[in-house]
Amino acid sequence: MLDDADDTEIHPLFAGAPSSTEFRKLRKRLIRETRAAIEDYGMIRPGDRWLVCLSGGKDSYTLLAVLHELQWRGVLPVELLACNLDQGQPNFPVTVLPEFLAARGVPHRIEYQDTYSIVKEKVPAGRTYCALCSRLRRGNLYRIAREEGCSAVVLGHHRDDILETFFMNLFHGGRLATMPPKLLNEEGDLTVLRPLAYVAEADCERFSRAMNYPIIPCDLCGSQEGLQRVQVKRLLDEWESRSPGRRQVMFRALMNVRPSHLLDPGLFDFSTLFPPVLAKNAVEVPNLRDGALEH
Repeated sequence: MLDDADDTEIHPLFAGAPSSTEFRKLRKRLIRETRAAIEDYGMIRPGDRWLVCLSGGKDSYTLLAVLHELQWRGVLPVELLACNLDQGQPNFPVTVLPEFLAARGVPHRIEYQDTYSIVKEKVPAGRTYCALCSRLRRGNLYRIAREEGCSAVVLGHHRDDILETFFMNLFHGGRLATMPPKLLNEEGDLTVLRPLAYVAEADCERFSRAMNYPIIPCDLCGSQEGLQRVQVKRLLDEWESRSPGRRQVMFRALMNVRPSHLLDPGLFDFSTLFPPVLAKNAVEVPNLRDGALEH
């Protein structure tokens, strides 16, 4: 079992890791939860090539380290290519990620595309940048994946991102939806994978801080106040502080859906839901939308 592995044998991305029992438990938990998500959602097709998207934030560093650990241990039979999309944000430290990846022997591609200027030009003052920025970023990552012969684009979204997106859709989008751990793109030629789906954001924070990874902040959306996602995050933080473990309970609910107890007739056929005796004696029901009872 992975948890029984010799802690002295680790991937170079874990080089310099603290030797404390607390950190070893954290590392094992990250690996165990990531492996569980990969297996639960059938992410692996042996021999595939994955484009692992690296922003320079705590989540993507965690993703990169854990995937390489799993690959190195022989339980992730895919090829990994790290990719950073430099979007032309002001003061972006262009040498940090190439030096970090090269020093650890991680295959990578650095791509420059000035989407920052496009977002600043197209988005009116006072509006949030996230929607356009993410569309441009996604389009470029899909292109790079195709150019590199990758079958999957792998993102660092974690459990808390998935929960926040669910509530954003609920509060602002009028739908029950979130970011799935595995998704086929509209063209049908790439899968979008989120192996950290079971991992808490707090664990990504603790891990990256303990590893002293060179975190690169986002100077585009991170510079805006009052974002809907920020508001939702604060709400979830408040709920968690009042009732520890609330996030995990809500996340489990996303995995325990009962269509018959929701209101979507496209998801569950309510029209056939009658007791057997009543169904036998039923008469044709007029279509109320056709105005059958108006006269």
